[in-house]
Amino acid sequence: MKIALFSHCAIDSITIGDSNYEQIGGPACYGGITARQFKFDVELVTKFGSDFPHKQYLTDNKINFEDALSEKKTTKFSINIVGPDRTLKLENQCDPIEYTRTNADGCIVSPIFHEISTETLDRIKHDTNFLLLDPQGFLRRINSEKTIFLEKTDLDLSNINTIKVSPEEAQQLVGSSDTDAMMLLQKKGVGHVILTNKTEVSMLVKDRIYSITLPNKKIYDTTGIGDIFCATFCCSMLRERDFLWAFCFAGGAAQAALDSKNVGLLKIPKKGTIETNASYFYNLMKYRSI
Repeated sequence: MKIALFSHCAIDSITIGDSNYEQIGGPACYGGITARQFKFDVELVTKFGSDFPHKQYLTDNKINFEDALSEKKTTKFSINIVGPDRTLKLENQCDPIEYTRTNADGCIVSPIFHEISTETLDRIKHDTNFLLLDPQGFLRRINSEKTIFLEKTDLDLSNINTIKVSPEEAQQLVGSSDTDAMMLLQKKGVGHVILTNKTEVSMLVKDRIYSITLPNKKIYDTTGIGDIFCATFCCSMLRERDFLWAFCFAGGAAQAALDSKNVGLLKIPKKGTIETNASYFYNLMKYRSI
């Protein structure tokens, strides 16, 4: 099976306490490598500059990309992490991503800073049978110091199979950040609405909300956790066609990545560890009707 991922590759300068790490990142990398763990073919629709240090790393992992090289430098963030919270600053922004038609079984659209236009999103929606959207890059803005903040944004969410949002992102999309937000997103046309609030993860499907809680352990590097979650959910849905198992697999992948206490792409878990965690979450899942 094949998945297409629309997002910039990135360079992340990550600060945790007194330590600093410079890593490649972005949903294109985290999501792409995660999908390879599930033996999916991966097509990246992305842009990066000649300063991107690990083009060969993607090739070695059998991740396909074409026409990705830009004359501009790669999108780069400086990220300061304190516990579950992080502050992002935009240091550089690469060229936008142009629409590319794909024959993939499903697509993930996960911009990191305005590299995908709403017109491109509409064309992707028209040409895919399954689309997962992480809207973070549509909502992000920068202040005079280039610190990232979120701003209210109107997006057409019709024909979106799955959306993953944080409470802060939901607030900017629909003016609410809890159960009401999930219902409002559903009314906009989304099939599976996933709300991630640190260790609490919920999913609304039809008239039920399913919830899991990631074990409360010390959190280290959270960069890319959402991308690992999204890629796992999408691959599991495409292969199994079971949203509950996909939800548990995604939670299991996020937990395994956190448990690794690794930085950057090293935290991407193996499929076996994900499966073990998925069974744990499946047995402890809670649900309620609305």
